[in-house]
Amino acid sequence: QVVFLTYGDNNEFSFMMYRKRPEVSPEAVRRMGEVRHGEALRAAGALGLAPGHLVFLGYPDFGTLNIWERHWGDAPPFRSMLTRVRAVSYADAFRPGAVYRGDEILGDLETLLREFRPTLLLVSHPADFNPDHRALYAFTRVALWNLRAEIQPRVLPYLVHFKKWPLPHGYHPDAPMLPPADLMPAAAWTVLPTPEPLADGKRRALQAHASQYAYSAKFLDAFVRNTELFGELPPVRLAPSAPSTLDADVEGDEIPPALAGDERGEFVGIERYSAALSNGILRLTLDCRRPLAGVSQASVFCCGYRGDTPFARMPKLHVRIGATRWECLDGAKPLARGIVSVERRPRRLTVSIPLAAAGDPDRALVCARTYLDDLPMDWTAWRVLEFR
Repeated sequence: QVVFLTYGDNNEFSFMMYRKRPEVSPEAVRRMGEVRHGEALRAAGALGLAPGHLVFLGYPDFGTLNIWERHWGDAPPFRSMLTRVRAVSYADAFRPGAVYRGDEILGDLETLLREFRPTLLLVSHPADFNPDHRALYAFTRVALWNLRAEIQPRVLPYLVHFKKWPLPHGYHPDAPMLPPADLMPAAAWTVLPTPEPLADGKRRALQAHASQYAYSAKFLDAFVRNTELFGELPPVRLAPSAPSTLDADVEGDEIPPALAGDERGEFVGIERYSAALSNGILRLTLDCRRPLAGVSQASVFCCGYRGDTPFARMPKLHVRIGATRWECLDGAKPLARGIVSVERRPRRLTVSIPLAAAGDPDRALVCARTYLDDLPMDWTAWRVLEFR
């Protein structure tokens, strides 16, 4: 069974290359979502799968991470940037009309997992730079925690979008797929062989995604190798004695091509991300390659989990730090001052979160990012911290 989180309807550039004209109206964007749906069916056919093996949830492309961060419980549903809707609008989706909230996504995934009962689950990687890929990992991880008494599949995360990876681009079917240097120390990698007939089928499946292949053939062809690569990041059990490094940049900065001119001079890369626990206080430390300045900002996320509390009711803390000010949000709601604290040094930010403010969790998903206004600059992977 293959489950698609979105219909992929928010990629304006690929649609312009495919249609040879911009697609900007909500109706045109939804039609392109149906195009992506048809491509997925053809790609599955190239791999020997029937349409009945595919499930399309239909949540907003390029919006599910925002839903994860802000839209739970009684919060207003997320509104899609291009389709302008707040609920699943595709008639052939798994549950048409499901509103764009985290509760709905999590519930759909739990329903599918409970019905299918997988023994092997492949899911997008927690370090993937694509926001929907990051969101899918987080939602899936929580769904598996909720169902741990019923199913315990082997989980193999796959990586797609990561800096300077995979190299080289282009079609190199005789070369192995090697992990990115930045992730090699932390991840437990599984490498599986790809016999030539399977590699040929994989390339045909990629080419069936014509709207994407038209502008990114060299990138997509780089995934046709003689091995398949999967890498899980194991949970970190914090000990009071010493901090644990969650993420480290061994390759150095890679400035996003979207930054130009003066913006490139404001790029802030993340050098190291670490966590420590002492006296019920979780300290998340971000070491940057340069201080925050101008409109550059940093964010630290902490989403706690307890087995006896619905996840929708658990705090989802977002500490947003600018060059001169900072704030802490629980979802979309500001948290009162004095609960969470931020300590600044020239290139170091330390966020102190009482576990009580995170819902006294058994475990938590944490990550950090830097950005310029709302344009992402650098990310750390989702990491699972265990407190009990």
